[in-house]
Amino acid sequence: MIRAYLFALDPTAEQQHQFRSHCGAQRYTYNWALAQVKANWNQRKAEESYGIADADRTPWINTSAYSLRKAWNQAKGEVAPWWVENSKEAYASGCANLSTALGNRRDGRARMPRFKSKHARQSCRFTTGAFGIGRDRRHVKLPRIGEVRTHESTRKLSRKIETGTARIMSATLSHQRGRWHISFSVELPDTDAAPRGGQRVVGVDLGISALATLSTGENLANPRHLDKAQQELRRAQRVTARRQGPDRRTGQTQSNRWRKAQARVTRLHARVGNQRRDSLHKITTRLVREFDVIGIEDLHVAGMVRNRRLARHITDAGWAEFRRQLSYKADAAGVGVVVADRWFASSKTCSGCGTAKAKLALSERMYACTACGLVLDRDHNAAQNLAALAGGTPGELLREQPAGTHVRPGSAPGSETATGRPRSGQGHVRKNMDHETELLVS
Repeated sequence: MIRAYLFALDPTAEQQHQFRSHCGAQRYTYNWALAQVKANWNQRKAEESYGIADADRTPWINTSAYSLRKAWNQAKGEVAPWWVENSKEAYASGCANLSTALGNRRDGRARMPRFKSKHARQSCRFTTGAFGIGRDRRHVKLPRIGEVRTHESTRKLSRKIETGTARIMSATLSHQRGRWHISFSVELPDTDAAPRGGQRVVGVDLGISALATLSTGENLANPRHLDKAQQELRRAQRVTARRQGPDRRTGQTQSNRWRKAQARVTRLHARVGNQRRDSLHKITTRLVREFDVIGIEDLHVAGMVRNRRLARHITDAGWAEFRRQLSYKADAAGVGVVVADRWFASSKTCSGCGTAKAKLALSERMYACTACGLVLDRDHNAAQNLAALAGGTPGELLREQPAGTHVRPGSAPGSETATGRPRSGQGHVRKNMDHETELLVS
């Protein structure tokens, strides 16, 4: 399997200049190759409009990474006489990235690639040459740049390399969250973890007031890192707004005071992002260690953030990142993750008798069943339904469905998802969305 190891760097001023030069070289090669491809396609289109036969038109340009790189090597002396200042890998990665982008367009996974701006995120990938981890575990080696000190120790990856259980495939240099990082793509041996017994089952209902409500009755608090940093962040943004910033319309360049103020805003956002990821890592690691089967919801986060009153709180919670971390950690540990369908009525269904309500307003935080008289917290009720779904007892959930709920039982127990995990008893709600989705997406 392939895993990525990300390390922050502490480069010198000269090394930062070399970083920007390599990233700019990759961007320049990408844009040059894209211009050649578009020129070839436009030429063929023009010849077609003149009625020229297909056999007599300009031949199609080969968009493979090898062919684009070969064309670049033939033209680099004229179009980029400064090419000797950077490693050849910077130019090769630009051609390879464009070839991948064109392949995604051809297969229908993406649109036509666009030219990259120098204001966009800077990155450069190395696949060959002298790159890797330093012997002291506090430096990394990059082609033409040399050794760069890391902000943190690389011992976790160094130990695997020294024992021969890991092999670095590529290194990607990038500028993100206000500082330079290096990401190593590492090949690790496939570890097929034996599935656990499945005795410890839990349902996890994600929310805002509580980040996660477990079917065991425990509520995991939402740290609200962005809310806590709002006062300091607003002050920093006000200072930035009073400085002379860049303006593309008038050609105005930013002042040094604006750069310093903007750097402070970037550091605040980076700190909030790091805190959020750290909290989610601790929660997901704990769930994988303590339980054998975990039931979660397939939330439509992109639709929920359309509500301007709750968008900031939803993005601060990091539901998508929670699911991503939980999925890969569960696969590595042999834990089953059952993802309830997006329309599964976890909040509207009574966890005691299985009766589903036709409507349940978002303001109703306590669930009161009219059939059996069960009264409990709304999120706890949804978590128990997810636990029952993950435990393979969907028949106990959807026994009675009143008119207007548009709920129907899903696949039979034992069916397989795309990841090979059991995904049984999923319900579907067509018109009335469940939980926070009901209000947020409308």
